[in-house]
Amino acid sequence: MLLCGGSARRFGSDKLLATIPGEESEGAIAARSARNLLEGAGNALALIPLAAKALREALEAAGCEVVESDRTALGMGASLAAAVAATDRADGWIVALGDMPLVACATIRSVRDAIADGALIAAPVSTRTGVRGHPVGFSSALRPELLALEGDVGARGIVERHRDELRILPTEDPGILVDLDTPAQLSALAAERRRSERS
Repeated sequence: MLLCGGSARRFGSDKLLATIPGEESEGAIAARSARNLLEGAGNALALIPLAAKALREALEAAGCEVVESDRTALGMGASLAAAVAATDRADGWIVALGDMPLVACATIRSVRDAIADGALIAAPVSTRTGVRGHPVGFSSALRPELLALEGDVGARGIVERHRDELRILPTEDPGILVDLDTPAQLSALAAERRRSERS
C-alpha cells in the first residue's frame, strides 16, 4: 500500500505532484513511488485524500489502484488503518510512502519476500548508517493492531512491541531514508544527483 495522505504543509503545495528538478520526465514523486511499489511488490493500492483529482489521475496513470478516504486528515496512523481496512483479504502489507520515490524495487521485493517467508514484520536497514527505513512489511497476523491505529502515530508502536520478531533486511539502498518534505530537499537531491553523474 502507498500512503499519500500528508498535508504537505512544509512543502507549500502538493509535494506528491512535484517532480525532481532535472528528472521531470520521470513524472510526479507519487507516481514514481507507485511504479517502484508495483514493480517490487507486484501490486499497489494508494490511499489519498477525498477529491484529490490530480493525484488520483497521476497514480492511476502509473498503474496504481486508488482509494479515497477522509481519514487521511487524521494522520499517518488513521491513514494506515484505513488502507488496511480497504484490503481486508491481504496476506500482509508493505507500507510505502508516497514521498519516498527513490526506494529501489529490489528493496521492496526483499520486504515482500520476507513477509511471504513468514516474517511478522520486515524492514530494510542501511548498512552504512544502521538506520531503519521504509518500506515496512507487516504480516496479516497484525491486522487487528493495524486497524486499531489512530491519529498521526503511525505503526512505530507496533514495530516496537514486536521488535524481537522484526526481520532486519540489510541494504545499501540509500532510497530507504530519502523522503522529500520541502522544496529545499528536492533541490538538494537534484544537485546531489548531478554531482554523482559528473563524478
